[in-house]
Amino acid sequence: MTIKVGVVGYGTIGKRVADSVAMQKDMKLIGITAHSYSFNTEVAKQKGYKIFGANGDSDLKLHGINPEGDINNLLEEVDIIVDGTPKKIGKENLDKYYKPKKVRAIFQGGEMHEIAGTSFVAQCNYDEAINKNYVRIVSCNTTGLCRTLDAIDKKYGITSVYATMIRRGADPGDIHHGPINAIVPVLEMPSHHGPDVRTVLRNVEIFTTALSVPSTLMHLHTLTVDLNKKAKVEDVVELFNSSTRIRVVRNAEHLRSTAEIIEFARDLGRLRGDMPEICVWQEAIGVISNARNKLLYMQAVHQESNVVPENIDCIRAMMGFKDGAKSIEMTNKTFGIK
Repeated sequence: MTIKVGVVGYGTIGKRVADSVAMQKDMKLIGITAHSYSFNTEVAKQKGYKIFGANGDSDLKLHGINPEGDINNLLEEVDIIVDGTPKKIGKENLDKYYKPKKVRAIFQGGEMHEIAGTSFVAQCNYDEAINKNYVRIVSCNTTGLCRTLDAIDKKYGITSVYATMIRRGADPGDIHHGPINAIVPVLEMPSHHGPDVRTVLRNVEIFTTALSVPSTLMHLHTLTVDLNKKAKVEDVVELFNSSTRIRVVRNAEHLRSTAEIIEFARDLGRLRGDMPEICVWQEAIGVISNARNKLLYMQAVHQESNVVPENIDCIRAMMGFKDGAKSIEMTNKTFGIK
């Protein structure tokens, strides 16, 4: 069966999901919605994607795009929608469009867990999304935390986690939220990332703090993890190397910064220079063997792309594909993730 997919919201995440759906052998991209004309919609037009007007079509027609209809027309043709709209808009779309049309929908991390009741990271809880009508993909930071912590918890058991999110001030193309000449702390304890991790890894005790810095390329996390079992650095390196969607990067490769990681992704030929894997620095993995067996490490998260493979796996799960490991393998192959 070919899964018919529509993408509502063609921004940072939506355009990446659309391209990724188009690469899957078991999926067909029916179309995308456009709120107004932009370089994004121009690219979609040149790629031959069907475009549906989300806010009328006069602006689109003015620039040579003749919409296939509106969002209601798109919903009539699809099995499932990936909603990539800004936060809170997804909830409006759920009540206004998806529920009345009885169309399955995936939401992004800007929405609250309660919008779907199921939050998703493929390697952690794929089975929870099988045959669900609505699922939420957690945010880029939460996805990054869940991937590495899940691997650690399965091997060593986790007593507690403390993590700090050092977040980019804005996405590279965002002229409305950056640049900033400041370090901006999140003035809440814990930051929302810890509670969000527990919507996926329910048994992991985690406390998070966060701040934003003048960068656009990636987020960086520092983590201190108390383990139930003793660990060795070389064993943790091997664990991360053998875990899906985690990449160990090294000083020997001159991958010492987020800028060099993005340049590495470009040189690998990744579409848009994306790095969907969570990058853990080998030299920044440390172990303190005492009564609490502490593991310390740092990781980089490409906020524009790391949740995109999760959307693809979530589509399969919601449409009844039960083999999570096989789905991850299929998705990784199309992304060039080893």
